[in-house]
Amino acid sequence: MEFESAIYFSNTSFVCTSRFWFNYRHVANTLSMYRTVKRLGIPDSNIILMLADDVSCNPRNKYPATVYNNANRLLDLYGDNVEVDYRGYEVTVENFIRMLTGRVSPDTPRSKRLLSDDRSNILVYMTGHGGDEFLKFQDAEEISAYDLADSFKQMSEKKRYNEILFMIDTCQANTMYSKINSTNILATGSSKLDESSYSHHTDYDIGVAVIDSFTYYNLEFLEKVDQTSDKTLQELFDTYDPVKIASHPGIRSDLFNRPLDKVKVTDFFGNVQNVELTKSRYPLLQDDSVDEEPIFFAPNNTLPAKDHLFRSFLVEKSSKSSTLFGVLSALLIGYVISATVI
Repeated sequence: MEFESAIYFSNTSFVCTSRFWFNYRHVANTLSMYRTVKRLGIPDSNIILMLADDVSCNPRNKYPATVYNNANRLLDLYGDNVEVDYRGYEVTVENFIRMLTGRVSPDTPRSKRLLSDDRSNILVYMTGHGGDEFLKFQDAEEISAYDLADSFKQMSEKKRYNEILFMIDTCQANTMYSKINSTNILATGSSKLDESSYSHHTDYDIGVAVIDSFTYYNLEFLEKVDQTSDKTLQELFDTYDPVKIASHPGIRSDLFNRPLDKVKVTDFFGNVQNVELTKSRYPLLQDDSVDEEPIFFAPNNTLPAKDHLFRSFLVEKSSKSSTLFGVLSALLIGYVISATVI
């Protein structure tokens, strides 16, 4: 049987590499993107969320058990079915690389595995504090641009993706994708070499910035997208304004095989059902393979008994009749013998 086309699966990995209260905005960045892909149909089973998770219940949080990405506090990002897969000190460079490459221990639960293959479109979003070709993990270690490139290379060799969109919001973000050399990878970052990335605004009631500019303006576009949208990544990238973002976002597409104006936003940010079309009718039943159900008749050979319950009734009735006949025969024989003796 010949298949005409196949539609790819979407998987996402969201990594907040910061911790501590004053990095509130990085948590909000990550949860904002997480909420967006869930709204567009990607289930938690296809999402890996790595988060320090030390902000919502921090003693300094004036609004306990909440995380907001705007000073108007209209949307609680933390209050609606957030599933954190790697929490606290589980957010390490080693765990991140193992998750991407699939080199995890056998006892690693399903929720901590990126279950992708060569049909998977993967969105990798990272945010935190970085510099020239590095990104810090919880102020304790760093992942380099070489580490990231090597991880993507392993994924390519192991056929763990169809296409990857890598998005990073940090200082000097564009340097993090400079060493990638694997095919079918599209990358975008918030700032160029020697340039900082900035927060968008502060909520003075809690005393910290609540979101970064690059993520804020990406969300401004993504909030207008639904699952049936035809908006493309080219349209998203065309909205990048260095004046509003206060830095120079970068886009790297030389490794990507499709023109950006043909790539739908939902190819990475949304869930596309796996549909396969065939050119021929699938033979569910063949005319000559359908056997007629045998017809059973009642003992007088006049009443058809196709019903299974009726068949059972006939068998039970026949069995009871045979038993009754046997009892009567035994009684009759006993009566004859006793009469003869007398």
